[in-house]
Amino acid sequence: MVFFRSIGTLAFTIPLLLRYKIPFLGTHKKLLFLRGLAGVISLTCFFESLNYLAVGTAVSLRYTSPIFAAIFAMFFLKEKIKPIQWFLFLIAFIGILIIKGFGINVNSIGLLYVLSSAIALGVIFVVIRKIGDREHPLVIINYFMVMAFLFGGIMSINYWVTPTVSQWFLLLSLGVFGYIGQLYMTKAFQLNETNVVAPLKYLEVIVTIIIGIFWFKEEYNMYAILGVFLILFGLIYNLYVKAKQKKDLKKNNLI
Repeated sequence: MVFFRSIGTLAFTIPLLLRYKIPFLGTHKKLLFLRGLAGVISLTCFFESLNYLAVGTAVSLRYTSPIFAAIFAMFFLKEKIKPIQWFLFLIAFIGILIIKGFGINVNSIGLLYVLSSAIALGVIFVVIRKIGDREHPLVIINYFMVMAFLFGGIMSINYWVTPTVSQWFLLLSLGVFGYIGQLYMTKAFQLNETNVVAPLKYLEVIVTIIIGIFWFKEEYNMYAILGVFLILFGLIYNLYVKAKQKKDLKKNNLI
């Protein structure tokens, strides 16, 4: 799955890099390599978690990545976390505990995989923040996809089973939908303020839960829904706190 996820996206990134004559290797190779490595780990762990968890539960738990990103940023980027943000992170973490303790069929191995994916995703956020606008977005995405292609290809050699026609379509669509999602998410953040766009991304959780119920016949009890709500509440309100803090700094001419 990691292998085919990369192929679908590379089909877009490589032609665009060639067309606009953008250097493939970039200038911050160590940071780009770290971003790619963390991306491969996050993607692999997430796909693995889907073997143990309902898709909506896995996506919800993966959205705890901003908590880990904030902690990493505090140590490596010297960013401060306000007490209210720690409280909101605690609410989100309580949501995880409720899902684990009272949700339906929440496997411990799956939980470990999806939290590992979230931690690696937190690393990605910090590395991209560190890179800033010094690298073209296509270069950053391409590093990730090339490393995913190599890792997925090598690791799948001993497990290769030739897909059917319908499976070829599904596997290749992973990269296509992944690229389209990244492209329009980036455009959305470019066209509007972060505090307006970012909360809308959490609609993904609701959509995947609905898909899980109707397509995969997954079941969610009230405790699982409560856990998802607490995670979303803690993270979305944290976005509001950060946006308000940034607005106050601008108002006082501090940034």
